[in-house]
Amino acid sequence: MQHEIIAVLDYGSQYSQLICRRVREAQVYAELIPWDRADERLPKLQPKGVILSGGPNSVYEPGAPTLPTSVLALGVPVLGICYGLQLLTHSLGGQVAPSQEREYGPATLEVTGQRAFDDNPLFADLPATMQVWMSHGDRVETLPDGFLSIAHSANSPLAAIGDESRRLYGLQFHPEVVHTPHGRALLENFVKRICGCSGDWTAGNFIEETVAAIRGQVGADGHVICGLSGGVDSSVAAALVHRAIGDRLTCVFVDHGLLRLGEAEQVVATFQQHQGMRLIAVDAKEDFLTDLAGVEDPERKRKRIGARFIRVFEAEAARAAAEWGVDSPAFLAQGTLYPDVIESASSGDTQHARTIKTHHNVGGLPDDMTFKLIEPLRMLFKDEVRAVGEALGLPEEIVWRHPFPGPGLAIRILGEVTWERLETLRQADAIFLEELRAADLYRETSQVFAVLLPVRSVGVMGDGRTYGNVVALRAVTTDDFMTADWARLPYDLLARVSNRIVNEVDGVNRVVYDISSKPPSTIEWE
Repeated sequence: MQHEIIAVLDYGSQYSQLICRRVREAQVYAELIPWDRADERLPKLQPKGVILSGGPNSVYEPGAPTLPTSVLALGVPVLGICYGLQLLTHSLGGQVAPSQEREYGPATLEVTGQRAFDDNPLFADLPATMQVWMSHGDRVETLPDGFLSIAHSANSPLAAIGDESRRLYGLQFHPEVVHTPHGRALLENFVKRICGCSGDWTAGNFIEETVAAIRGQVGADGHVICGLSGGVDSSVAAALVHRAIGDRLTCVFVDHGLLRLGEAEQVVATFQQHQGMRLIAVDAKEDFLTDLAGVEDPERKRKRIGARFIRVFEAEAARAAAEWGVDSPAFLAQGTLYPDVIESASSGDTQHARTIKTHHNVGGLPDDMTFKLIEPLRMLFKDEVRAVGEALGLPEEIVWRHPFPGPGLAIRILGEVTWERLETLRQADAIFLEELRAADLYRETSQVFAVLLPVRSVGVMGDGRTYGNVVALRAVTTDDFMTADWARLPYDLLARVSNRIVNEVDGVNRVVYDISSKPPSTIEWE
């Protein structure tokens, strides 16, 4: 099935993928394309519209990213956001200059006059005054011919512009972020009212097409190894592959010793007994801990863990191949998500983003890996994965399980990873989750965990001096895991958790709570 497509040109903003997500929330498929590959990709995609993302550059600087000729040549509607607005203006003969006052943060937007056009579809059914999120140092000073002002803010007289006859629009603010409350509706106006999309991007369609694509990739005789962690990402990936090829899928669960308390036993029981998938459980604790001995740098941790994962899979694949009587199951299925790809910035489709951290199943893969990857969720966000999981009939405890990173507790132990430190963190983490569930707040939060810090602090226990470990608690709420806010957990809950950890976990005498948002922080500490 050929879907209606909105092409989002990436000019380097860390929020470019959020534009895709907002468009998909309107059940219209959006794809992120590097701006310098647009002339190659757009004619093949035949999008119904194009959105130009923000970016860190100034349009008047030498070497700044430009507007590909194919964008306007297609004759489809175009929406420029922040840098995209400035680029559209600059390319069409308008003037962009540094703003006298930079505008970062919330602003009040007012739709200009009588909505500028007799029927302004971009702001249809939206209030005339609304809060938006600004982040820019430049602004449009002079409009190109044919454009009118649609909206303004105190510091941006041309905060929204449009040429209705050519269906070209620009926004100085960011509609894709949650800090612009009406941004989702505005983007839906663009893709449906202006671009004419009906909305045919659903979980059901995704499952049908992905299963067919997996069958085509694997072939009639191919075999697949899937790294299964028990989290929603790998579980949904495994379910899709299993639906496509059945028993030619072998799931490998690697107990690397970096899991939460009781997690290994739970995963094995769930998938062997209840999901009917072939599952091989591998005890590789010693191998992983040996690889991590003496390693403190988080990037080295991730890359060593990623490399060891692949070696374990290769060994299990060889055993499975001998059993099946084939040379090798040439495919490795992974639950890689779009935010993993964006933050790792390791593929051609995200080359303009900056690396935040290397994900073990993206940037951490060894160069000499023998598998061909199957990543059916690579272009999905977490909420989309959960929708697919529910449509596949996976149990609620899997679909709504909080994310747990592939490197596990290794990136929640700052500094060297040892078995003793793992056991300390496991116990503290289990107490936090137990109390959260008892307070019926698990579904109200998006990700919750404990972190073991590489510092010790003085305390008093039993009238004696202690010099113990410090545990940090982290709880966030988020829709997309690309931005997140710290959860406002009740004080009495935090008090119970702290009291239990200090009293029940040997060697811990201090508990702190992380109140950082993303950005500027990441959700994980490493």
